[in-house]
Amino acid sequence: MFRVSCAVIARLACAAALCWAGAASADQADLHVGETTRVFHPAVARNWRGAKTEALVTRIWYPVDMSVPQTPREIGAPGHPIFHGHAAADDAPLSTVRTSYPLLVLSHGTGGTADSLDWLAAALAAQGYVVAGTNHPGNTAAAPLTRDGFMLWWERATDASEVLDGVLADPMLGPHVDRERIGAVGFSLGGYTVLELAGARTNLQAFERFCTSPQADAICHPPEAARISDASGAAPLTLDDLSPQTRASRARSGASYRDPRVKAVFAIAPALGEAFDSASFADVVIPVSLLAGEADVTAPVATNIHRIAGLMPNAHVEMVPGASHYTFLDTCLADVVAHLAGICEDGPGVDRDAVHALAADRAVRFFAATLPAR
Repeated sequence: MFRVSCAVIARLACAAALCWAGAASADQADLHVGETTRVFHPAVARNWRGAKTEALVTRIWYPVDMSVPQTPREIGAPGHPIFHGHAAADDAPLSTVRTSYPLLVLSHGTGGTADSLDWLAAALAAQGYVVAGTNHPGNTAAAPLTRDGFMLWWERATDASEVLDGVLADPMLGPHVDRERIGAVGFSLGGYTVLELAGARTNLQAFERFCTSPQADAICHPPEAARISDASGAAPLTLDDLSPQTRASRARSGASYRDPRVKAVFAIAPALGEAFDSASFADVVIPVSLLAGEADVTAPVATNIHRIAGLMPNAHVEMVPGASHYTFLDTCLADVVAHLAGICEDGPGVDRDAVHALAADRAVRFFAATLPAR
């Protein structure tokens, strides 16, 4: 297990762009970042989760040539931005520097959006990766949260696999994806999601027992639950109250959602450690890297990243001193920090941009080593 000193983080803050460039493999040069949106319509609609959409609305970051100008952008609802965004070129042509690029599927945290990880996706795109992140139906800030979207976590892995299907079939991007170089990266519940893509199996009953025990901690009561807006609200339901689709989903919670196309996963502040047991990772044979902040009290480190690492001794683990859970969201605009202190403020001495630079550097290095150019 590795622990990064505050001095290292401070140096990264001063040279984030250089860190990303230095992390690239020999065939990768800094590129500009393009962005586009796709709406994928998988065979199985997603609105049964109580979500408003049947589709997978997916943001895609990708490399474009340095000659293509980028436009500064902010992230949030129209007219109500929350986060600083990376400058990007909307719908620009894919870079011609190489004939093919590795593809990463990205999974956001509970109640978040793919755009809330723009800091990471843009850094990876600038190093030659196509990054596709969907807004998980029923569990995204882009639409009202629903109970099924919030609680049926394993279904998110099916979203990610169908996003891979969509990108590979896309006439602009698909022909330029190296299908032997596909990985996954996720944050929080998205970290759990990419572990599922690697072959991890959920023990739902173990998690429910933990959350009704005296040992239950913050992971059992995520603050985003207060935003559940469908008719069930936040009140507990009995199994008899559940829809047939929900009961069927719970019955397959322990199934394997391994996607054999995914060759490596990078999980940031992974959640739901207590939903895994000693058999959960028996089928995980691909490289896994775990990274979290030492000050994370939202996904407490003892019951989440450290528990997962203890069950997966071959995984690489890195802890960032001072960083909390929401340090790994985009950097907030100055005028919203006070209003959204819970997700915008970090502990004393923590530089969110520096932590982002460090995490992006580690992700680029990890994927350069595990998805090497051929």
